[in-house]
This record gives sequence, C-alpha cells and structure tokens, in this order.
Amino acid sequence: MLQKSEIYETVRMIEEQNLDVRTVTLALSLFDCIGSDKKKTAQNVYEKICQKAGRLVETAEAVAATYGIPIVNKRVSVSPVSLIGAASGGYLELAAAMDRAAKAVGIDFIGGYSALLQKGVTAYEAAFLDTLPEALSKTDKVCGSVNVASSKTGINMDAVARMGVIVKELARLTAGADGFGCAKLVIFCNAVEDNPFMAGAFTGPGEGDAVVNVGVSGPGVVLEAIKKHRGAGLDVIAEVIKKTAFKITRVGQLIAAETAGRLGASFGIVDLSLAPTPKVGDSVAHILEEMGVGTVGGVGTTACLAILNDAVKKGGVMASSSVGGLSGAFIPVSEDAGMIDAVRAGALSLDKLEAMTSVCSVGLDMIAVPGDTSAAALSALIADECAIGMINNKTTAVRVIPAPGKGVGDSVTFGGLFGTAPVMAIKDFGAQALIDRGGRIPAPIHSLKN
Repeated sequence: MLQKSEIYETVRMIEEQNLDVRTVTLALSLFDCIGSDKKKTAQNVYEKICQKAGRLVETAEAVAATYGIPIVNKRVSVSPVSLIGAASGGYLELAAAMDRAAKAVGIDFIGGYSALLQKGVTAYEAAFLDTLPEALSKTDKVCGSVNVASSKTGINMDAVARMGVIVKELARLTAGADGFGCAKLVIFCNAVEDNPFMAGAFTGPGEGDAVVNVGVSGPGVVLEAIKKHRGAGLDVIAEVIKKTAFKITRVGQLIAAETAGRLGASFGIVDLSLAPTPKVGDSVAHILEEMGVGTVGGVGTTACLAILNDAVKKGGVMASSSVGGLSGAFIPVSEDAGMIDAVRAGALSLDKLEAMTSVCSVGLDMIAVPGDTSAAALSALIADECAIGMINNKTTAVRVIPAPGKGVGDSVTFGGLFGTAPVMAIKDFGAQALIDRGGRIPAPIHSLKN
C-alpha cells in the first residue's frame, strides 16, 4: 500500500523540475455497444463514453488536488473502431459520436479510431481506411492509429502503401492548420493494447471493460539528478536514472490506483515514458547533452539514449509490478525544445533520428517533412521504421507531417504540447517501385518462439 509520505519527497520535483502526470487515460471496451445498425451503434458508443467517463475530469482534478501532483491531460481510449463498425459500417458516424462524447465529458483527446492490419486487410477494414482522412480532419478530439506490422507476422506492405496515401490526404485536408490532422494519426509496428498516450492509444481486445492507465513524465527531474553527478562514470549515471525513475513511477502508481478506485474502474498500468514538452527544462535532448553529447544528433547520441531508456525501464519495474504501455524515452521532435534546437542547428537529421529509434520507445514522432514529399516516400519511411521494430521485437511508430506548401528550413506550429516542428529533409530518391511491389515482408526467424 502506497503512503502519502512517499509522495512528499517529490514536492521539489513537482515545483521546480516539471514533474507531472502527463495523462490519466480511461480505457473503455466498446464491444458491448455494437447494435443492429450504424445509428444504434454510434448512439451506444456515445452513451457509454458519457456514462463511464462522465466523472473522469473532475475525479482526476480531485486526485491532483489531494496529492498536489499536476495531471496535465485527461483522455479516453476505446476499442479499435474498425472492429466495432465491422458488421454495420457507419465509421464516420462513430467518429462523430466519439468527438461529441469527448466534448461532452470535457476530456482532451479520445483515441481508438484504429485498425489492426499487421497481416492482412479485410473488406470492412479497407472501408475503415477510406474514412480515416475525413474522420480525423473533421473531428477535433478524435485520434487514430493503424498497426501495419509485428514481429510475429512481418510487415503488411499493402497496408503500408495505403498509409502513405492517407497521410498525404490528411495533410491536404488540414492544410490550413499546417497539416495538423497528421499529428492525430500514428502508424505502428508492434502496437501495445494499454498505451495511455495519444495519438496512438487504443484499448486492445484483451483489456477489461473500464481500465485506468496512467502516463508519467519527468525529463526535468532526470536532468536535475544527472547534473548533480557531473564527471561520474556512465554506470553511476545509469544508477542515478534508475533511482529517479523509481520515484517517478511510484507517483504514477499512486495516482492510477487512486483514480481507478474513485471511478470504480480497474487499475491497468503505469507507463513511465519520459515524454518531453516544448517547455524549457522538460527535454529528453537536454538529458542526453548533460550526459556528455555536445548536441543531440552528434556522435554518442544513440549510446546515451540507450543508457537512458534502459535505466528508466529498470527503475520503473522496481517501483511497480504494473508497468506497461510503451515505457521509456520519447523523442518527438516538435514536442521537445532541445530536439527543435538540434534540428535548427543542423545536428539532428532524419537519418540520425531513425538510428535513435532502435534503442528508445516508439519511433519517428512528430516529424515534419516537405509538403511535396511523395506518398511512396512516406510509405517507405514507415516501412523502414517498422523494420526496426519487427527485427528488434519492440514497438516503433511513425507520426509524420508532410507540411503543406512548406520546405526544408520552414516550420509548422501547432501550439500546446504539440509544439513547433522544423521541416526536415527526407532522402526521397524514388521508392515507388518498392511500394508498388506490395505483399508482405516475412517475419524474422526469431518470431518462431512458440
């Protein structure tokens, strides 16, 4: 049983080092909402979200006040909508119902406009994909994701090809907002079922009816801890990060358990990912530079990120038996002040970011590329990232914005936690022939573990 005394130690972290609970996400199963027709299903979805999440915001705020710990976002994730609408269709009606419900209960975002296509695409899933650009461009709070690969099945290149086209179309439909619609869509390899972070959160078929998953973030806390050990060996730094991650995770577990109890929901997991923000002092890039990298993107960056990611996970599993989600270090360019500076300084390139994703959580996240980048190049970029996830048996993802009308050296600005993304160069030397081949990249030999 956690005690309040364990949290009082973190007061300085909260007040001075930007420690917060990044999100409390209520994961809801919608399978019991499937009705006789699309209108009935959409209405059932709206009513269930309103019923189950109606007290989420007030409960999270009450818990935050009780313990003095900021909770930045209150979110909901739902079962993959491609499955919920499989029988009756009405995907756009479901998206609209989700958006209305999210606004009615006052949450920040709702995730789960999603599909699981790692091995094949059915007729109903193809119909779902057709709705993705319109659904995400015409709603304010709905986020989507598509899993196109896994270490057990390989990479579905037909789905990958389709996603490049969808990203381009979504950018076009939201051109007036710098292609912001693309920031609400994630393409995964090895997607997890209990992710509390947007835009990729959905509630997997193996989850319960109503589950609270919490994401805790503390780059500023880790940075300050490392600053106290300048000149120390990297083994010492790894221990410092582990101990700090332990404390951060305990905060998350307390908040998750308390919120779940008050809502009458199950406690799911604590995702202890270090999720940065554009705020000064809240950057993963600055942690890596404090470890000894001159500027993120330079030599040594991948090695330091590997140390950081591993130590965060080790510290988290010591603190809780319910660590899940993605858990590690995020490197979203637009959401990390240090990453933004490194891109503008010419130190951090798309190639280096891809290398970094082999040792950290998720992948190429909130990357802006020139608006005239071809759909085939976007698909090939997705395939490259999926290959890293598939071979390394880890979650990887792509959230890329082909910025309409913009080129290298320009920027797109989304505000809030989404921040500002400098447009980065992409080596588009022609990938159409590769993408046109389609088919499936076979799973690696180490997938045969059963």
